[in-house]
Amino acid sequence: MPSRGRIPVFPGFGAGCERSGGAAQRNNSDSTVLVIDLRAMRVKPLIDDIARRFAAAELVYGHGTDNPLDEAAWLVYAVAGIDHSADPAEAYARAVDPRALAEIERLAEARVTQRIPLAYLLREAWFAGRRFFVDERVLIPRSPFAELIEDRFAPWLPREPQRILDLGTGSGCIAIALAEVFPSADVDAVDVSADALAVAAVNVARYELGERLTLIESDLFSGLEAQRYDLVASNPPYVDQSDMESLTVEFRHEPSLGLAAGDDGLSCVDRILKDASRFLADDGILVCEVGNSRPALEAKYPHAPFVWLEFEHGGQGVFLIDRAGLDAGLTS
Repeated sequence: MPSRGRIPVFPGFGAGCERSGGAAQRNNSDSTVLVIDLRAMRVKPLIDDIARRFAAAELVYGHGTDNPLDEAAWLVYAVAGIDHSADPAEAYARAVDPRALAEIERLAEARVTQRIPLAYLLREAWFAGRRFFVDERVLIPRSPFAELIEDRFAPWLPREPQRILDLGTGSGCIAIALAEVFPSADVDAVDVSADALAVAAVNVARYELGERLTLIESDLFSGLEAQRYDLVASNPPYVDQSDMESLTVEFRHEPSLGLAAGDDGLSCVDRILKDASRFLADDGILVCEVGNSRPALEAKYPHAPFVWLEFEHGGQGVFLIDRAGLDAGLTS
């Protein structure tokens, strides 16, 4: 799974780390438990120690980072309250107080022994350079949509969108980023899960977008009134049965409602393609992520004029199609 909801880069860190003292390792029969020396410790050696333990535990990443060092840095920065824009030399030399050290130990141990994604432990995730509240009611943001939003969907949008729809909004991160990038647009954010919408409401309030961003409980288009959107964006469930059965422990912590999409991974995408034309403006576009289900989609709709988007910063499996293409090219 792509990890495009990445946390901001921590300057000065890269692959690999050296042991710097201040932590000990307790070996159980089936796990490696991190024990941090709660005496005075500074940020960089603390990050190095935690990264070594994460690497030794062979954790799986993809929920904001892709390696143990960045994961450890995220944990320490978040708990210690260090701003990501802080001067690296000053931040790495900072002493971490005992209370923060104890909390870092608790969360690091949970990350290792229970393999809970760090975003859930911290109750935060990053998407398109923005921080969002998340918990186990929603998927952790990681979509390549972030790059499309930052680029304002150039060159695909013919004009500034006035009405935008986000299908399967989850935490609301895509809808919120869209509302911020297109300040003149009204955004509807749809999800079938009331629990997910409760999380999205926290984030909408945090970004003070309640006047322009409407949360709607609906199973895709089924609960929407007839209206036309300039842009429909969707990161729906698209994991097929085979991939669901092979998910690692970290990904099994996420709600299956946001992942599973039948034997071929297309149960939601089929419905989106069937109904999208009725909700698009004449020059409107649908942009939808299908990830690893791209081959199944192309085989099922061989005549559809899908435009497969490319990403500078990683990610794949996102198509674009306009209303005319939906009307003319969808024959399954």
